Amino acid sequence: MRRGAGALLTVLAALATTALGGCSVAGGSRGEAPAERWQPRPGLAWQWQLDGKVDPAAADVPVYDIDGFENDAADVARLHRAGRKVICYVNVGAWEDYRPDKDAFPRSVLGRANGWHGERWLDIRRISVLRPIMERRFDMCREKGFDAVEPDLMEGYGDDTGFPLTARDQLRYNRMIAHIAHERGLAVGLKNDLPQVPDLVDAFDFAVNEQCAQYGECARLTPFIEAGKAVFHVEYTEPTHRFCPESRRLGLSSMQKKWELGVWRRAC
Repeated sequence: MRRGAGALLTVLAALATTALGGCSVAGGSRGEAPAERWQPRPGLAWQWQLDGKVDPAAADVPVYDIDGFENDAADVARLHRAGRKVICYVNVGAWEDYRPDKDAFPRSVLGRANGWHGERWLDIRRISVLRPIMERRFDMCREKGFDAVEPDLMEGYGDDTGFPLTARDQLRYNRMIAHIAHERGLAVGLKNDLPQVPDLVDAFDFAVNEQCAQYGECARLTPFIEAGKAVFHVEYTEPTHRFCPESRRLGLSSMQKKWELGVWRRAC
């Protein structure tokens, strides 16, 4: 979130997979057999809810993006029974003092506050420290039955993190994040980080973007659409009549949300 300042019968299953954009083969982790990885296609409608009790009936859309820590396997199963694919929201770029694994992060990797209460940027150069933590988080997503991961805050190199992060550092870290998701059979989205889209489109299965219309940047997501990969896009302050015509032209899955990311949505 946040930019700037964040199964059934085989026939039915096949039909549902087609409607939701198909899937591709991904390698399993730790010697497991390859798993089928979801591949969302352009134009899929979605609901993004990180606040409040998730209700499968709140939005009649095929994709839900919800908080990985605050929802359990039963919540994911409930969404699956309603025919939804489910994305696991996980912060990979900042430490959050309200998460149950907060003590797993050594103080040496914690940088400056990022403008959100209780959060501090991470030193993404410390791959050996951060990778096992992120692997455990993605294990959680897989064990709860999620289909994909939305890793947040993937463009710290462009912010005042307290560390001398470079674009090269960010590319290395983001590719690592994509790899550990794919090891677990999970699709993974590139969150924002528009300058690196050309370098990362092949590593990610879809994109999640905030406010590209507000900043006149939506065309920069075209490589994902051209690759047959969904772009899940949200605006907060721009009214739908201003951004929906271009969103439809570009093939984005766009809607307007309120900052708290509750149930309310207004789709294109």
